[in-house]
Amino acid sequence: MQFSGKNVLITGASKSIGADIARVLAGYGLKVWINYRSKPELAENLKKEIEDKGGKAAIIAFDATNEEAFIEAIKVIVESDGELSYLVNNAGITNDKLALRMKTEEFMGVIDANLKSCFVGCREALKIMSKQRMGSVVNIASIIGERGNAGQTNYAASKGGMIAMSKSFAYEGAPRNVRFNCITPGFVQTDMTNELKEDVKESYMKNIPLGRFADGVEIANAVAFLLSDSASYITGEVLKVNGGLYM
Repeated sequence: MQFSGKNVLITGASKSIGADIARVLAGYGLKVWINYRSKPELAENLKKEIEDKGGKAAIIAFDATNEEAFIEAIKVIVESDGELSYLVNNAGITNDKLALRMKTEEFMGVIDANLKSCFVGCREALKIMSKQRMGSVVNIASIIGERGNAGQTNYAASKGGMIAMSKSFAYEGAPRNVRFNCITPGFVQTDMTNELKEDVKESYMKNIPLGRFADGVEIANAVAFLLSDSASYITGEVLKVNGGLYM
């Protein structure tokens, strides 16, 4: 895959899917800006790993839910590299609870962390990329945003909103050659899923036609495709990466 741009900002990039996205994109020659909110040692280890393999990486610490911090971070990147070519909005949280027991602040907390932060990132990226007349954004949504799930009303709303919002950004970015797309992962092999009991994992896998959880690299490869020139005529799309769980 070819990339016209030089760099990419990945929010929530120090671990799990975000770290795999950073590794894959660095492998294609992009300078990856590794964002983290806490645990700087994870970001430092990832940066070293990428650089040891001949890649380019930089670390930028900020809370993606903090609008001012997000805006300032993008300014820092542009001042450093002269551009922001690609953005992956990956940072997000969950706070699961049945809707009948969910407080409004618990609902809005997830909306702010997932949807609002994605909006700020997309808006600020569009400002920069419009001047460049090129750029691509991939938002990491979720299968839950497409099909819903009991106990995840807030998460489903945030990810479903992300999908709809990305389509609207795609309309606004298209005249300036700026593309916006979404990935909707299903179950992914992460530290969180590793903690599930084997019988629970097996029950989930029975509903997945491919019969397994995704590896984070499989999500990262899909992200790389949508960012790349290979997807130059794709915008406003939702790429399902869920092993057939939701078709």
